[in-house]
This record gives sequence, C-alpha cells and structure tokens, in this order.
Amino acid sequence: MKKFLGFALILVLSIALAACGSEKDKSGSDTEKESKKIVVGASNVPHAEILEEAKPLLEEKGIELEIETFQDYILPNKALNDKELDANYFQHIPYLEGQIKENGYDFVNAGGIHIEPIALYSQKYKSIDKLPEGATIIMSSSVADHGRALSLLEKNGLITLKEGIDKTTATTKDIVENKKNLKFDADYEAALLPKIYESGEGDAVLINSNYAIDAGLNPLEDSIAIEDSESPYVNVIAVNKGDENKEAIKALVEVLHSKEIQDFILKEYKGAVVPADK
Repeated sequence: MKKFLGFALILVLSIALAACGSEKDKSGSDTEKESKKIVVGASNVPHAEILEEAKPLLEEKGIELEIETFQDYILPNKALNDKELDANYFQHIPYLEGQIKENGYDFVNAGGIHIEPIALYSQKYKSIDKLPEGATIIMSSSVADHGRALSLLEKNGLITLKEGIDKTTATTKDIVENKKNLKFDADYEAALLPKIYESGEGDAVLINSNYAIDAGLNPLEDSIAIEDSESPYVNVIAVNKGDENKEAIKALVEVLHSKEIQDFILKEYKGAVVPADK
C-alpha cells in the first residue's frame, strides 16, 4: 500500500510539473512570438514594396514582418490608434501632424524613410509655362497637401504666397499674386487623381507620387513640374507613443535606413522616390 501511495504521489507531482512546464512554455512561446512579429500598415506603392524588400533583412534579426495594405489615408491611422497595427508607413510629416491635431491621436514619428515628390501632370500641355490664362488646377481634397502643391506652383513662377507664412500649411487663401488667374479644384480624393488626369479633366492635375506610380505614371518623365529633393514632406514610420522604443520598431527603422534599402529605392524608382535617413 505504501509503495502504491508513493507511486501515486510521484505520478501526481509529475503531471502537475508537466502541466506547469507546458503552461510556461506556451506562455513563453506566445510572448516570444508577439515580441518578434510586427504588423505594419502601408500604401501599395511604394511603401509596401519597400517593406517587402526589407522583410528578409528583418528575418535575419529574428523579426517577422506582416504587411497590411491600405488604399486611402484615413484607415491606416484609425487601425494604428485601435492597436490593430504596430506601425504604419504611408504618410508624410505635415499630414501626420495634422491628423494628430485633428483626431487627438497619440502618435509619434519613429523615423523618416523617403520623400515622394508631388508632381503636376497635364494631358493638354507639354510644359508648365504653356498653361493658359484661367487654367484649372485639380488637386487633392487633403488640406495637408495644399501647401506643398502651392509651393510647387510658386517655385515655377505661377503664383506668390504671403511672405512669412509656414508654406506647409498654406491654402489658396494665402495666394497674394496669381499671374495667370489659375483656378483651383480641390474636391477629389487623392487616390482618384490619376483617373482624373487620364480622363483629361482640368488643365493640370497635382498627384502624389505613390498614386502616380501605382497608376503606371513616371513622375520624372510624365510630369510637367516636380517637387525637388529638398521637400520637407518626408514619409515616416508612425507608431503609438512609447512604441518607438520597442526593439522591433527600432530594428524596422534601422533596416529601412540601411544601404541595401536605400540603394533599392534609388534603383527601383529612379528618382521618383528619394530615400531619407532621419
């Protein structure tokens, strides 16, 4: 009987220890898996393409990257705010700052990755100086893009903005000189602008490079005016405040700043997308 009780006690203890060990292993496995996988929301082009190129480099660091693509500029920030994403990569700094102010998001910039020069396209005119008196310029309904669009027109001598203003927040109300009496139509979602251009609406259309490239346009060859590399509109990795210090996020930014990725951007987009490392 004593032998039987002793055996039974050992058996019970063994099962209990095994169960605890299994639970510990399961818990540790889940934690490890969570810490080594990140989900990043991105626009199709060029953001998701750049992230795809970064995947194997992150794998070398033991980090699994899952990419979730979006077709607009609203949902990626909502998903990040709802913690459905660990980060997003689709927006430039002025847009991010505007979204934080407008929606109360507690986001921070974890690192600037590239610049997508905005450009002016026209089916009717071969050069910007050929735009006629009273020409209609179509641009995004996103106010965050108006400043850069107007700055491009100013740099090309078509308009003059108020002296001393922050040009990243400029609107058509800040135009003090309009040499050709240009008209502005800003009633379109940014993603629709390539189709607007293809259908020949307006006299010229201002299109963000990610949408232009996705529609098969080459910003350097097909545009009649393009933003230069000094643009302040750097596209960034955005995260919830505090997450910028997470190991996986730091590794993501480090990889995107690497020579391998910067060389890829230069070779793949031939100047239509310009790498940044800040």
